[in-house]
Amino acid sequence: MSAATMAAPPTSRAWARFRTNRAAMIGLAFTTIIVLAALSAPYLPIYDPMQMGRSFLPPSWSHLMGTDALGSDIFSNIILGARTSLIVGFCAVLTSTTIGVLVGALAGYFGGTVDTVLMRVTEMFQILPQFFLAIVIVALFGSSIWNVVLVIGALTWPVTARLLRAEFLTLRRREFVDAARSLGMSQTDIIFREIMPNALPPIIVNCTLQISSAILLQTSLSFLGLGDPNAMSWGTMLHNAQDYFSRAWWMAAFPGMALFITTLSLNLVGDGLNDALNPK
Repeated sequence: MSAATMAAPPTSRAWARFRTNRAAMIGLAFTTIIVLAALSAPYLPIYDPMQMGRSFLPPSWSHLMGTDALGSDIFSNIILGARTSLIVGFCAVLTSTTIGVLVGALAGYFGGTVDTVLMRVTEMFQILPQFFLAIVIVALFGSSIWNVVLVIGALTWPVTARLLRAEFLTLRRREFVDAARSLGMSQTDIIFREIMPNALPPIIVNCTLQISSAILLQTSLSFLGLGDPNAMSWGTMLHNAQDYFSRAWWMAAFPGMALFITTLSLNLVGDGLNDALNPK
């Protein structure tokens, strides 16, 4: 690394390290394309998902990924399914990260009884069978997108909490924290203004990896028929393709490929961020 790079701000150094990771850059490129396609879906020249045509048309220039049993264009449905997956993934991770950050910060900073109680609660959530519990909760309270977001967020926060707790246990003994205390800063300011910025790198990496896990969990619920009936989902498309594997392979192949590429891209970005933010 050159002297100019060493003198650059931390974010610039992290970006310089990230750019050298070819796999991470490929993952970032695919993730960007997927996000842009999902955001611009209403403005793209794609078929109306409610428009019915000839059933089981194979991939062609008029229907790039063919049509399904109802004559709906699969490519259009995949674009709309990307919106659902990304909304659930990002919002669920935002929910779980918020809970995990609060629990981990309080446990790591205060220690003692607070740490013991919060970690016992965290361990209780960790041993729960998340997927089966998600099925039960969604079946009982409904399968709307926001119910799924809340369920995934409420079940996946322990990893974030334990990561942040470990960072706080190390950072709370550093000199800059002692200096902040001697200046009379409040505990809230010390936690969120002094320690938190230094503890964020592993949390950012974890968020990226958890987005793909949330997408997979949402797709699994939809595949089992527990997805939002008012929102297109890759899991719903795979569920509808079960009876037509031999007749129309493209009904399952393309949604499965979209799911694979999305989760792989997010994981590649997460690995690249890990190498860039934690070079040691």
